[in-house]
Amino acid sequence: MKTKKDNYKTISFAASILRICVCALALQLTLTNTASAKSINPVKQKGFVKDIEALAIKNNDFRQVLYTTKNLQLVLMSLKPKESIGAETHQNVDQFFRVEEGSGELVLNGVRTAIKAGFAIIIPRGSNHNIINTGNVPLKLYTIYVPPNHRDGVVHHTRKDAEVDNEHFDGKTTE
Repeated sequence: MKTKKDNYKTISFAASILRICVCALALQLTLTNTASAKSINPVKQKGFVKDIEALAIKNNDFRQVLYTTKNLQLVLMSLKPKESIGAETHQNVDQFFRVEEGSGELVLNGVRTAIKAGFAIIIPRGSNHNIINTGNVPLKLYTIYVPPNHRDGVVHHTRKDAEVDNEHFDGKTTE
């Protein structure tokens, strides 16, 4: 005849087996879902998905081309104190800038405007423009060219490097 103590041991043993089965089932479901997710989307994601603000703030290069498609290009820039991008006019390119850190001045067709972190700037094609770092710390920003303006992946550590490299978009994209 079974005692209460024997019944307790049997129930306790059954409960342990049940917990092990539930854990095994949960593990199997997790592995199945992971495998299913991989089989649903086996292709590497195309495009650019990163924290652009963090990348811009961390960048110390004058110009770094991050990503290029057939129709647009994403570029990081960093201007040292008192440095500028240099007055320029793009006849066939619209340009967007976003200032992430620092302060400076935009000169757009002769009109001067103070800029700082958080400012967005659109430069229509054919407009003479310059951005000057008027602060005491680097001016960190990114820009989007439509269509692309530089070779994909190019890095110019300094403005001087950029000036001596007479490079332009050659039709090659990131992917």
